[in-house]
Amino acid sequence: MGYKNLVFDKDSIFLVTGGAGFIGSNLCEAITDMGHQVRCLDNLSTGKQENVDLLIDRPNYSFIKGDIRDLDTCIEACKGVTYVLNQAAWGSVPRSIEMPLLYEEINIRGTLNMMEAARQSGVKKFVFASSSSVYGDHPVLPKVEGQEGNLLSPYALTKRVDEEYGKLYHKLYGLDTYAMRYFNVFGRRQDPDGAYAAVIPKFIKMLLHDETPTINGDGKQSRDFTYIDNVIEANLKACLAPTEAAGNAFNIAYGGREYLIDIYYDLCKALDKDIKPNFGPDRAGDIKHSNADISKARKLLGYDPEYDFSKGIAEAIAWYKEHLA
Repeated sequence: MGYKNLVFDKDSIFLVTGGAGFIGSNLCEAITDMGHQVRCLDNLSTGKQENVDLLIDRPNYSFIKGDIRDLDTCIEACKGVTYVLNQAAWGSVPRSIEMPLLYEEINIRGTLNMMEAARQSGVKKFVFASSSSVYGDHPVLPKVEGQEGNLLSPYALTKRVDEEYGKLYHKLYGLDTYAMRYFNVFGRRQDPDGAYAAVIPKFIKMLLHDETPTINGDGKQSRDFTYIDNVIEANLKACLAPTEAAGNAFNIAYGGREYLIDIYYDLCKALDKDIKPNFGPDRAGDIKHSNADISKARKLLGYDPEYDFSKGIAEAIAWYKEHLA
């Protein structure tokens, strides 16, 4: 269970793109804690300098300020690298509806640049971020790989295209690719600010400051909220997965189902607040209900998530209390 006892060759080098972001910085921290070399590539468009500063003094960490939209930068970053963990992307369904061309450029062309650079550099494993949004309007729960519906946003489309490129790069070029379909990841260092901030850190920050959050819709939408340490485990286990598992997409979640309104009042209770939320319109492109069947990742990657929602949210609340209060 977990990832801290996983064994890699001592001379392994990891490249984490988007390594100054929420998921990427946590991956960089975990890998350097394990004693391995990490190279972080980020253009700081959504990643944060403070996440780089947190690790920059570690001798096994290095930072490249660069953009995955530039193929030469990707090739340079991949030199000598054993494993690529490609987290660089722009998230947010609503923002993608406003900026489809930018999402095409970053999430599709950027990811393709990284796959090509990894192929040219002889990278052993290419593990990349996908999303539960690829399930679109398919109504069946839990979500199972291979049962996808019509896509509801440009963001979802970019992730589906990335997965198809991953399959092709494995089939045509022998690059071992693994698509991680993340389900609503949360935890330390997730940004609570801005119009497109994720709901859990936004709620926590507003409640800590006695502000009234707005819940989009009726609050009865459900999600498979997934703690960051489960995501770290999945990425690192994919690096050790057999070639037979390559070219596939995997649901990365806990396999639970939490309703937004319940989470809100649980947070109020944990933070000792009595604040009634506002309710706003549904967000365009959002899926109403989402939870994951994780049996494929269990079987092929050995994924065995350690943190259920209650354990993860307790850790997250403690972190935000320390850093935001």
